[in-house]
Amino acid sequence: MAVTPPPSGHPAAGRHRVAIIGGGSAGISVAARLRRAGVTGITLVEPSDTHWYQPLWTLVGGGQAPLNLSRRPEASLIPDGVRWIRRHAQAMDPDARTVTLSDGDELAYEHLVLAPGLQLDWNGVPGLAAAIGQDRVSSNYAPEYAPRTWELIRAMRSGTAVFTHPATPLKCGGAPQKIAYLAADYWRREKVLDRIRIVLVVPDPALFKVPAWSRVLERVAARYGIEVRLRSEMTAVDGDRREITVTDHASGTEETLGYDLLHAVPPQSAPDWVKTSALTDPASPQGFAAADPYTLQHPSYNNVFALGDVANLPTSKTGAAVRKQAPVVAANLLDVMSGRAPARRYDGYTSCPLVTARDRMLLAEFDYDLRPSPSFPLINTFKERRDMWVFKRYLLPPVYWHGMLTGRL
Repeated sequence: MAVTPPPSGHPAAGRHRVAIIGGGSAGISVAARLRRAGVTGITLVEPSDTHWYQPLWTLVGGGQAPLNLSRRPEASLIPDGVRWIRRHAQAMDPDARTVTLSDGDELAYEHLVLAPGLQLDWNGVPGLAAAIGQDRVSSNYAPEYAPRTWELIRAMRSGTAVFTHPATPLKCGGAPQKIAYLAADYWRREKVLDRIRIVLVVPDPALFKVPAWSRVLERVAARYGIEVRLRSEMTAVDGDRREITVTDHASGTEETLGYDLLHAVPPQSAPDWVKTSALTDPASPQGFAAADPYTLQHPSYNNVFALGDVANLPTSKTGAAVRKQAPVVAANLLDVMSGRAPARRYDGYTSCPLVTARDRMLLAEFDYDLRPSPSFPLINTFKERRDMWVFKRYLLPPVYWHGMLTGRL
C-alpha cells in the first residue's frame, strides 16, 4: 500500500477529520475499513517503523517459527490515502479535541480512535527489569527476548523451570501457559522431562476463565507433571541468586523458588499518557481507556472510540477480539460522523489459541458471557487437535496480513 505523503509544513497542522492513535492491528484495521467506506482526512499516529504480528511470538519462543515471519515494515501496511505521523502521542485533551505529539506539536481532530495498545511494566516486579534477557530469564512478550526463550528451552536438560503470569490484564492471556506446554512437550520428546521440575504460577483461581477449557488444560498440565500454583503471583526476582518470590494470595504466604529457567511475563497497563488523560476509566487500576462494552464509544465523548488492548473491556485482550471490534468501531464512527447513534454492537467475542503440544492446539472462542462462540461449529474445539495447530502456524498469519489489516476480514 502506498503512503500518502504529508503536505508541506508540519504534518500535524490543520484539523484532522479522523485521528487514529496507534498503528498496530487495531489502528490499521480501522483505518483500512474507513478508507474502504470512502472516508478521507484520516491521520495515523504511530512512532514505530516495524509492525509485529505478536501472536507468533509464542511459537518463536517454542522453536516453531522464526522471528522474521512476525515482522513487516509499517509503511507497507498504511492504507492508501492515510497520512502517517511517525511520532509518539504524549497527551490528550478531549475537550479541546487535541493530541500533543512527542515534538510538542498539537494535532487537532474531529473524531478520535484510540488504539495505542498497552505497555509492558518490567519495573512492576522488583528485580525483573534487571534480570530480563540475562542469564536464565526470558519472555515471549518482547521480540528481542522471544528467540532467547527457545535457546534456554533447548539447552535445558535438568533443573527447575518456572513460568509466570501477572495479576494485571494482559495481551493474549493464554500465552504465559502455552510456552510451558511447548517446553514440556519438547523435553518429553527429548526424554529429559522426568529430570525437570516445571512450575506454572497463575494469579487466577483456575487455569482458564471458561470452565470447559480449564478442565482440558488441567489434564494437559497433569500430563506433563506441571505444578500449578493458582491464586499466586511472582512478586520479586533475584537474578543473581536465580530465585523468585511467589506470593500465594489465597493464604497470604510467600515462597522463595529457585529456577534454572524463568519465563517471566511482566505486569501490563495502559500507556502512561493514557492513564493521565480524561479518557481513562476510573474503574481500571491500570489506566485503560473507558469504552462502552457494546458500541466501543467513550461514555463522555461521543466523538471518541477505543478498541484493542487499551480499552477497558470485560474480555480478553487478543488479536481475535480486535478482528471483531474493528468493524464495530468503523461502522459506529461512520454513524456518528453522519449524525446518527451508533448501531453496531460488539458481543465481547475473543479467541485464545491454546497450544498444548508441539503439534496440538485448543481453540477457545467465547463472548462476554463466557459462552462458546465457535467459528468452526462442526469441529470439537474442546479437543486438542493437530489441524488447529496447523491453522495457527500456517493459516492465521496470512489471514492477519492480507485479510484483517486490509479491512477485508
